[in-house]
Amino acid sequence: MTEPRWSPPGPALLFAPADRPDRFAKAAARADAVILDLEDGAASADPAAKRAAVAGAADAAGLDPARVIVRITGPGEPTFAGDLAMVRESPFDTVIVPKLGAEVPAELAGLKVIALVETPAALLNLAAIAAHPDVVALYWGADDLAAGLGGDSSRRGPGEPAPGAYRDPQRLARTWTLVHAAAAGIPAIDAVWADFSDPEGQYAEARDAAGCGFAAVACIHPATAAAVRRAYAPSAAQLARARRILDAAGAAVGAFTVDGAMVDAPVVAQARITVARARAAGMAG
Repeated sequence: MTEPRWSPPGPALLFAPADRPDRFAKAAARADAVILDLEDGAASADPAAKRAAVAGAADAAGLDPARVIVRITGPGEPTFAGDLAMVRESPFDTVIVPKLGAEVPAELAGLKVIALVETPAALLNLAAIAAHPDVVALYWGADDLAAGLGGDSSRRGPGEPAPGAYRDPQRLARTWTLVHAAAAGIPAIDAVWADFSDPEGQYAEARDAAGCGFAAVACIHPATAAAVRRAYAPSAAQLARARRILDAAGAAVGAFTVDGAMVDAPVVAQARITVARARAAGMAG
């Protein structure tokens, strides 16, 4: 399998508003990568100031460009061209592009594009977006999709069955994003958990993301970033079993048993993923 052009340096990708450069280094220290946000997360209406803060972040905040993603504004916004020009002159080359429609704009050529799937048009054109040569990952968004569909919320509320669970369109978008990313050989990034006062809710959702195959989760608060890292780090028992599987696989021909359960090639592949995540979390040599 061909190695992807870009992979997240770890599972927790933490947003930092572009108008708060005092938070850049703190966010980078609390997560595996920092997303410098020129779009929704920034309260300031001054695009020039936000761009200047992002452009100088490598020097001013000591950020490693390999661990920085810039979320620019969408192709339909008047700030799109200026954001792009700033990125091309900065040390950063990985961008999240929101509000994509049916196509990836030609103006993004040469950048590493994380396509944000949050419109009905993007959802219907996922195969073409995922196959685009500049697209290095897919990341889906729940609330903009809800608004684009005419809905008033992306999750079920109090008094509804399974409060807090995604509604059906969001579940579809989440699954399609993961499947199309895997089919294209690129990583998928899960949507944010907005309630940062509930890190255990983030942990549960991130544990599901890890089990499903998402490479990373976007986070809006250091507490949720810590929960994501915890969710992606295997337990000691999971790691021990994965090692037993891999040890037995070395001498096995065909299916075999470990701990009284049948093990075949897909289970061996899952064990390799577990060990790789443990290494990334500093748990295995």
